Amino acid sequence: MARRASPDRLLPAQAQATLRRAALLSAVAAAAWPLQALLIAWGIGGWVSGAPGSASLGVAAGFAAVGIARAGLDRVAARLAFRASDGVIHDLRQQLLTREALRPGAGASSAALAAMLTEKLAVLGPWITRYRPAMARTRLVPLLILALAFYVSWAVGLIFLVAGPLIPVFMALVGMAAKEASSRQMVEIGDMNTLLIDRIAALPDILLLNAGDASRAAFEARAEGLRARTMAVLRIAFLSSTTLELFAAIGVAMVAVFVGFSLLGEVTWGSWGGLTLSEGIFLLLLAPEFFQPLRDLAAAWHDKAAAEAVADELDALAGDETAPVLGQGATAAPLAGPASVALQGVTVLRGAQRLALPDLEVGPGESVALSGASGAGKSTMLDLLAGLLAPAEGQVVVAGQPLTAGVADAWRARIAYVPQSVHVPDMTLRRFLDPHDSGADLDAALRDARAEGIVAALPEGLETVLGETGAGVSGGEARRLLIARAFLSGADVILADEPTADLDAANGAAITEALVALAKGGRTVIVATHDPALAAAMGRILPVGEGVA
Repeated sequence: MARRASPDRLLPAQAQATLRRAALLSAVAAAAWPLQALLIAWGIGGWVSGAPGSASLGVAAGFAAVGIARAGLDRVAARLAFRASDGVIHDLRQQLLTREALRPGAGASSAALAAMLTEKLAVLGPWITRYRPAMARTRLVPLLILALAFYVSWAVGLIFLVAGPLIPVFMALVGMAAKEASSRQMVEIGDMNTLLIDRIAALPDILLLNAGDASRAAFEARAEGLRARTMAVLRIAFLSSTTLELFAAIGVAMVAVFVGFSLLGEVTWGSWGGLTLSEGIFLLLLAPEFFQPLRDLAAAWHDKAAAEAVADELDALAGDETAPVLGQGATAAPLAGPASVALQGVTVLRGAQRLALPDLEVGPGESVALSGASGAGKSTMLDLLAGLLAPAEGQVVVAGQPLTAGVADAWRARIAYVPQSVHVPDMTLRRFLDPHDSGADLDAALRDARAEGIVAALPEGLETVLGETGAGVSGGEARRLLIARAFLSGADVILADEPTADLDAANGAAITEALVALAKGGRTVIVATHDPALAAAMGRILPVGEGVA
């Protein structure tokens, strides 16, 4: 079994420093218990020996003062740990969202991403807040109590010395199984989310095909798999907890038996000169606290196993070879300069293969059709011009300057992209067409895009909510709505990827007319197409050779 790296790699330096402070405070608070135990032992010994009441009051006051100090330290430690946990999980969510948002459509599935953001990242919380403090207490408190026990009674010290290490040994053995069980549970959670999203998206088809029973059975089978994985994790947790509690209980019982028989005079060995009542009570109070940090660490060990599984999934997402788009995807002022684009000696990588693209130069107001076989690189050229892909070699020039990460957002403020597969956000059509509420003439834009009939056929017109998949309009209609959005946005560079693909003659002609209207209006229009009619309508055609893109 491959050894996993520690999930500590997920923690930034500031969070690690905060957690170290929290762990130190937690350990110091736990280490104060022997002092409280000593005060209790003195108090009880004083009662038995007839000490004055004032002595008992002093002991009680001292016990209360140490207890208040311990509570304060625990409170501060918990606050620091939870603050660090919230910050780390928030930052990881933000980083993951930002990275996936900047991938050009080839990142994690929406279901897997949703599972990671909502369920799996939350698993890191218990590990962050419990594991480090438990580890710090384990490193300090048992050794301190072991030294005190040997100081009072070598027999009790030997009991602790023998019983204590058994807990970490069994914890490590059970922990290996817990890691694998947690990993399988995380995978099952992701699969469950993916299945749920797929079934919701396919619900109209499921109803149409009367496949509800089969779909429900598949979902029930997946839910049963998740239940089984979850119960496997719980079984391991309960098994390990029972085993560790057994050793702790045996250790405490052995100390109690030794102290009891020593105080009765039945055992005369095991101490350095006879065990007194105060010393016996002191040892009895120390025994549970010797094992408590080890028990806490055993519980946190399962949190660590789950965190390792999540960390591995995060590493897999981060290691996706898909290059992010240029820029930050942020709102920016439009880039100054002419509405011109150029590709100069550009090659791109596709896996282990390298694809050389033809040089391209398009001036302001020109219209160009990229024509060629499927896989020749037409869509890749559009992605390069939009800053959705960075070249391996060569240069992309926009508005008279190289297209770099520093200017990509400003450049995209000037372009409108009409993809082959249209994504419509869950908002009203009016807001989708005019997201900045510019007050532009929507009717005129719809007429120019040959899309006024589409809106008229919708049940609520411009107030219709189309949803994530654009339900209620066809693919060709959605592309015409995007062209209307281009008219409204004032974008002076239009990039369209197979805008007439899979459309009938009427819809294809409507989109061609809309793109020609944009070109006649002075916009720079570049289309990737197999459609000879659309290509012929553009000002010129650039053949793109065969390749692998």
